[in-house]
Amino acid sequence: MAAGKIQVLAFIGAPAAGKTEAAAVARELGIPVVVMGDVIREELKRQGIPLNDANAGRIATELRRQYGMDAIAKRCIPYIERAGSEVVVVDGIRGMAEVEAFKAQFGTDFLMVAIHAPLSLRYNRIKRRGRSDDTLSLEEFKRREEREMGWGMGEALKNAQVVIRNEGSLSYFRAQVRQLLLRSLSKHRV
Repeated sequence: MAAGKIQVLAFIGAPAAGKTEAAAVARELGIPVVVMGDVIREELKRQGIPLNDANAGRIATELRRQYGMDAIAKRCIPYIERAGSEVVVVDGIRGMAEVEAFKAQFGTDFLMVAIHAPLSLRYNRIKRRGRSDDTLSLEEFKRREEREMGWGMGEALKNAQVVIRNEGSLSYFRAQVRQLLLRSLSKHRV
């Protein structure tokens, strides 16, 4: 890869599919992670709005409505460029407009990785992880997923270059992610 280029691996998946766990593997390898949801959480904090699923969803929708469906991706690009690394992971793409914004900025150095897991498994995960925006009933969880699909996530998932199924053990999933990340790192150390 040419000097100054940044390989961006972007994780996309339905809520609780394993994006945050995949990002944790990246951090363990010393790869910087830009979390798209942090942009929403920062905006909530800036506006003095409590963090919960309804508020996060409303702000994410408002940002997209006001600034375009790629608004959150565009806010993440400076963080990626300032990460000071040849490989950066992005956690949490939600739609094709975001994919296109990253492709426009990083070209062929942008790789989208879809993480798939069944709904029942994902719902059980959110009940265990205990984030303040995860206190949802199953019906609310389904509505959250529908909201995110409404941002274009379904189409973006279909366009992923790599697919990782997260249906087995945590150690197996982490091993798959680690292998993918190590391949990206090795391309930059040659």
